[in-house]
Amino acid sequence: MLQFRLRNHPRIAFPTGESHFIVPLCRDAAKFGDLSQLENIRKVLTAMHKQSAEFLDTDLHGIPFDIEKLAVELHRENRYSMPAIISGIFEQNATALGKARWGDKTPYYVLHMTKLLQWFSDAQIIHIIRDGRDVALSLFGRRHDFRVYNTYRAAKYWQHYVNVGCETGAKLNPNVYMEIHYEDVLREPASTLKKICAFLQEDYDDGMFAVRQAELPGKTPLVHEPIKKENKEKWRHKMTQRQIRIFESVAGKELEKLGYPCLTKPRILSFPIRALYHTHNLILDSHYKRSRRDA
Repeated sequence: MLQFRLRNHPRIAFPTGESHFIVPLCRDAAKFGDLSQLENIRKVLTAMHKQSAEFLDTDLHGIPFDIEKLAVELHRENRYSMPAIISGIFEQNATALGKARWGDKTPYYVLHMTKLLQWFSDAQIIHIIRDGRDVALSLFGRRHDFRVYNTYRAAKYWQHYVNVGCETGAKLNPNVYMEIHYEDVLREPASTLKKICAFLQEDYDDGMFAVRQAELPGKTPLVHEPIKKENKEKWRHKMTQRQIRIFESVAGKELEKLGYPCLTKPRILSFPIRALYHTHNLILDSHYKRSRRDA
């Protein structure tokens, strides 16, 4: 939802999907050899497409992902490092859309913020936090994508992400890192977007709330609709009491710290119960992987 609001800003280009390739390509840049060589830039783009074909083919909106054409252009622009190559693609896309800046929304990058800032020294990071129990419901809806098959695993997943994000963010300059809550965007959308624009040093624009008809709504159709203030605390009527108790037993401390009151008194789950949930998740994940191989 925030991604689609920001991409409506007249100066900011936001692809509509998730890239996923930035961290692995920057981390493994050495294996592509000397990036001043055209052939090696071509290899990078090929690997990029192999990992994230859907994103590159359908979510950029400004440019076609033509490996040969892009490789020649990036080489001509002296894009001889992995961050420079990646920036070059996003910048070309932004320019084609008439935008001056680009952004990307890929949730797991919150685990790599320090590295991202080393690779992209002028980057700014917005960490959006949501009630973990509502996040669990979203994870269940895409359980194969996130390999989350029970409440215990969902709680551990959310706990890890918010802990790493908040702990890393606390060490960063406030001009670089900003935390906001999803529920604040729902409750006070204009004032929250104004704070975000101030952080980004961009003028606020009412047009960010424009809603455009989507040809393909995708996995998250709500992003193509006006902001729904009631789209929160769905866990109160969609999770069972047992699920609520399990989630809060795992991540109750983080919920309370972030301003999300618990309904139960969190208690540490016994080792056999934790092991059972862990094993259950591993079995279902292995079964899904096997079924994909056999299909």
